[in-house]
Amino acid sequence: MPAATTASGPISGPTPGGDPLREVLGRVRTEVGKAVVGQEGAVSGMIVGLLAQGHVLLEGVPGVAKTLLVRSLAAAMSLDTKRIQFTPDLMPGDVTGSLVYDASTGTFPFREGPVFTNVLLADEVNRTPPKTQSALLEAMEERQVSVDGAARMLPDPFFVAATMNPIEFEGTYTLPEAQLDRFLMKLTLDLPPREVEWQVLRRHADGFVPRDVRSAGIVPVVGVDEVRAAQRAVRAVGARDDVLAYVVDLARATRQAPSVRIGVSPRGSTALLAAAKAWAWLTGYDAITPDHVQAMLLPVWRHRLRIAADAELEGVDADGVLQQVLEQVRVPI
Repeated sequence: MPAATTASGPISGPTPGGDPLREVLGRVRTEVGKAVVGQEGAVSGMIVGLLAQGHVLLEGVPGVAKTLLVRSLAAAMSLDTKRIQFTPDLMPGDVTGSLVYDASTGTFPFREGPVFTNVLLADEVNRTPPKTQSALLEAMEERQVSVDGAARMLPDPFFVAATMNPIEFEGTYTLPEAQLDRFLMKLTLDLPPREVEWQVLRRHADGFVPRDVRSAGIVPVVGVDEVRAAQRAVRAVGARDDVLAYVVDLARATRQAPSVRIGVSPRGSTALLAAAKAWAWLTGYDAITPDHVQAMLLPVWRHRLRIAADAELEGVDADGVLQQVLEQVRVPI
């Protein structure tokens, strides 16, 4: 059976044998685990997001290995990666690139921004104003950048992993709803329990340097070609009509929940389907089941709900509403 869901995402389960491509993707989790301790659910969620050709938002207080997780994943997959540190004075052209005057030729050639990469680490994305945040919208949705009327395609694969401090922290901006909706998943990284934190300190005491993931012994186990092949395999995963109806019923239940102001849209339903197909493929299934849907529900939908103001004052949150929806909607047999 597929794994259950935690606050951060799907629990890493055993990878069935028989498919070399699936097995090598399973090794990515092992490699990332050499640098990142105690975040197995987030690691699996990142891999699901990449294989589903979506993007992932990582939320947590500073210092819980959000940046290290992204860099370790890119290293284990031998993907080109670039990092943008979002700040209040960052401009849209600093993200996408811009036309720059070349005095030697008298022309304005296009200088690519850091968005032209396989894995873009958008660090502390909610520390920059909405104008610059929105510069990512076209890149995330269309896989292209338009500058001076010309569209420039981004590399394939293209994956945005954005880190985000909780909104309550000083100097942060709420992400626009349109941009939030472009993220396939939102994974929350909590503070580690005592034993895990001890393991982190033990690794640092033994000489691990977070700025150099190679020092943890991470070696590339897949490349661009394998990632593309895995994405094609994920798209081929099947879905029965009754399971699709189950997804629709879950989405409609969020819109009817009394504590919800805005429920999940049809785009959210298609996002859940894409993530469930990726998780099904990773766990050795040729078609999704209700278990795969349930495993992906929280990370895919938690950032798409808008809780009513009076319900928020009473302590209601998106995860709690989604758990109730799962309990109330009939599961197809």
